[in-house]
Amino acid sequence: MTLAISVGILVAGGVFLILQRGLVRVVLGFMLLSHAVNLLLISAGVTANRAIPFLGTSDADAAADPLPQAFVLTAIVISFAITVYMLTLAAADKDDDTEDDDIEDDS
Repeated sequence: MTLAISVGILVAGGVFLILQRGLVRVVLGFMLLSHAVNLLLISAGVTANRAIPFLGTSDADAAADPLPQAFVLTAIVISFAITVYMLTLAAADKDDDTEDDDIEDDS
């Protein structure tokens, strides 16, 4: 139940931030959504009441499935790479309309 509430809060915060105007807020919203998806993938793996997934330590029927953990690890790496790329785009973007127009350029 706590995991479902955490996923819901992360999705709500991520959607709220993605709908904002600044590009950095969109990147933060994307990060929250990626964390929510990672928690959702882990919860879909049903790791509760399972034994450790090592051969020889428990039955193969009772062992936890390592595939959702591998999916989450891959999703973490991909979301980190996309986040770095989006932050690079945000740093290079000089035409952000959320800045004040009162600031004058010295040049």
